Amino acid sequence: MERCGEGADLKIAFDQQVFLLQEYGGISRYICSLAKQLSFMQGVEARVIAPLHFNRNLDALQGVYGKGRLLPSINTKLFRLVQFASNSLARSSINSFQPDILHETYFSFDKYCPPGAKRVLTVYDLIHERYPALFERSHMTSGPKKAAASRADHVICISESTRRDLIEYCGVPEEKTSVVYLGVDVEFIQNVKVSSDEGEQFHRPFLLYVGARSGYKNFDRFVRAFARSSRLSSAFDIVCFGGGPLQLAELRVAEESGLRSGQITHRGGGDSILANLYNEAEALVYPSLYEGFGIPPLEAMAVGCPVISSNTSSLPEVVGDAAEYFDPTNEESILVALERVLDSPERRAELVMRGEEQYRKFTWEKCAQETLSIYRSLI
Repeated sequence: MERCGEGADLKIAFDQQVFLLQEYGGISRYICSLAKQLSFMQGVEARVIAPLHFNRNLDALQGVYGKGRLLPSINTKLFRLVQFASNSLARSSINSFQPDILHETYFSFDKYCPPGAKRVLTVYDLIHERYPALFERSHMTSGPKKAAASRADHVICISESTRRDLIEYCGVPEEKTSVVYLGVDVEFIQNVKVSSDEGEQFHRPFLLYVGARSGYKNFDRFVRAFARSSRLSSAFDIVCFGGGPLQLAELRVAEESGLRSGQITHRGGGDSILANLYNEAEALVYPSLYEGFGIPPLEAMAVGCPVISSNTSSLPEVVGDAAEYFDPTNEESILVALERVLDSPERRAELVMRGEEQYRKFTWEKCAQETLSIYRSLI
C-alpha cells in the first residue's frame, strides 16, 4: 500500500487512552505485549502513541513506543489538563503516522479516527453491565464502552463469555466480533530466582488467593466455606497476594467464621514474591463470580500449583479440564472442591499434569497472529 513505508504493508497505531489510566495494569500489559509481538512480524509496523502518560509497561517497548514522557502522579484537576494535552498530541502523531488500523486501547465517547483507517477495539469483560449494583459509578464505564464498541469496525473479545455478554448488553452484531485469547507471561514465575531475603519459610501449608477481594471476587464466601471444615482449617492457612492489605471487614468475616487470628495473611510485592507463593502453595483458589479471562490460574499451572476454581463466566473455557470446579454461589460446593483436592495426592497430581498442557495454549505470539488476521481482514 502506498502509505506504508520501510517495507511495511500494514501500519497499526495503538492510541494513548489506557496509558493515561494505568501505571501498570493488565490492559496496558496486554497492549504492550501485543504491540511487541506484532513488531516482529514481517510487513507490519506497529506503534504505541502515548505522548504524555503515567505507564511503566511502556519501558519495555523499545522500537515500538515512540517519543513520550512518563509523568509523576498528579491530582484529578491536573489530570484533566494532561489528558487534554496528551489527546491533542496523540492525534497529531497518529495523523502523521497514517495508520491503516487504529486500535483503541480503552473506552470513550471520542469518535476520533484518522482518515482512511479502520477502528478496532478490545473488550475485556462486561462486569459493570452484569453487576451494576456492585459499582457506585458503573455508568462511567458502561456508557463509553457501548459507544466505543458500536462505532468500531471490529471488536475483539478475550473470551467467548465476554463476546456473549457484549452482544447481549451492548447490542453489537455477532459478525462484528471475534474472540482472541490473551497470552500468559509465565517466564517471570518459572525463571525468577527468589533471594534469601525475599523467600519466605511457611510453617504451615496454605491456600493461595491472588488479586482483588471485594464484590464479585467472592473472597468472603470462600473464607466461610473453608472455615466450615475444622479439619481443613486446622491444617491449612490462607495467604492473599495483591489487592491491598486485609480490611477490617474481611478480618471480621474470618473471626466470625471461627478462624484464629493470623490464619489469613496478606503479601504484596513484586514478581519474585508471587513466584514464591505459587511454588509453595498447596493450591490456588479462584472463587470469582465473573471473569473476562482469568490469568492467575494459568500462572499457577505453569509452576505446578493445582487450581481450584469457580465454574462461571470465562473460567471453564480458559482453565479447561485442569481445575477442580465449584459453584461460587454455594459454600458447600466450594468446600467439597477444596476437600477433593486437598485430601487426594492423586487428584493434585492429575491437576498438575493437566495444567502443564493447558497453560501452553495461551501465548502472545498466537494472540498477535490471530489479531493480525483480523486487522488484515478489514483492509
